Amino acid sequence: MPIRVLVVDDSSLMRRLIVRFLEEDINIKVIDTAQNGEEALKKVQSLRPDVVTLDVEMPVLDGLSTLGRLMRLSPLPVVMLSAHTTEGARATMQALALGALDFVAKPTKPGEMVAMVADLKYKIKAAAQASLRKIPAYTSQSATGQKKQDTRPEAKTAKAPIPIPVARSSSGGKIEVVVIGSSTGGPAALQQIVPLLPENLAVGLVIVQHIPVGFSGPLAEHLDRKSKLKVKHAEQGDRITPGQVLVSPAGYDLFFKGKPGSLTVFLDPGRMPVHPGGFRPSVDVVMKSAAETLGSHAMGVLLTGMGKDGAQGMVAIRKGNGHTVAEAESTCVVYGMPRAAIEMGGAERILPLNEIAGEIIRVV
Repeated sequence: MPIRVLVVDDSSLMRRLIVRFLEEDINIKVIDTAQNGEEALKKVQSLRPDVVTLDVEMPVLDGLSTLGRLMRLSPLPVVMLSAHTTEGARATMQALALGALDFVAKPTKPGEMVAMVADLKYKIKAAAQASLRKIPAYTSQSATGQKKQDTRPEAKTAKAPIPIPVARSSSGGKIEVVVIGSSTGGPAALQQIVPLLPENLAVGLVIVQHIPVGFSGPLAEHLDRKSKLKVKHAEQGDRITPGQVLVSPAGYDLFFKGKPGSLTVFLDPGRMPVHPGGFRPSVDVVMKSAAETLGSHAMGVLLTGMGKDGAQGMVAIRKGNGHTVAEAESTCVVYGMPRAAIEMGGAERILPLNEIAGEIIRVV
């Protein structure tokens, strides 16, 4: 059956265009549209869509207020549509904290519409696979304020890691960098890890989040406000230093240069467009660079997300005698990327989200 979608946007032109492009995909069916939040909430109650696309900026009831009510009254997967502005980006970070699964950036030029809708289709399909009970903003409390408990058997167990040949190392294995990769559900998951790390953490971190250009900077600012560690948007030549978190800029691949004890980042915009289904930054690219440059001094952590990005990078780190952790299915909003890493033997440990910060502290 196709995914049933409610499109919410105050622009009649955007509604028409989004509906037209989405319905070119046989796996998606737009069941209705709404022009503001009040109308959207009524239609959610009567139509029960599988996924809602929700504009951030709307009259009558804006996107954030609508999302807050929706997650309290009728939780379901939501993909936000956000303007390419500083205010729009900050509002989007708030939406992700409130429980939105993902977002797409609205086009600023007519020629960008096709690419935007292609991204929206991908994220609608990811949202349709998502488990709302694993979104931190939703699981922390129900509509009545009670903590939700996932009592299914698979919520308490995880597959055993697959043995994989590793290189012998005489370096002592002191971790110098932790690479954290995530996609759908990642911004919310990162808020369950980074703010729990102490300011005297003896290792540098690099976050690779699949996110549109223009939004990785606000993500860094958002995490910095919540964390004891210094979190910054990575810039060319930044050093990897203990107690600092670098967020990989959207639109660039990040590589490590130098050697253990003297490591910097190199940002590469790439010469060719990203191939369909690919990402820039790519978790695989960053983790493989960490493995090649640092060997046993690297650690990889792979969180929620659709697809397979990061699986090969986790294998590379593990083969180099570094440490790897994959998020367990029991807490993944979308169990795609961690599953791929586990199936390929890239996961040394498989842990629920609430244990990953402690594991980073233990290892480093």
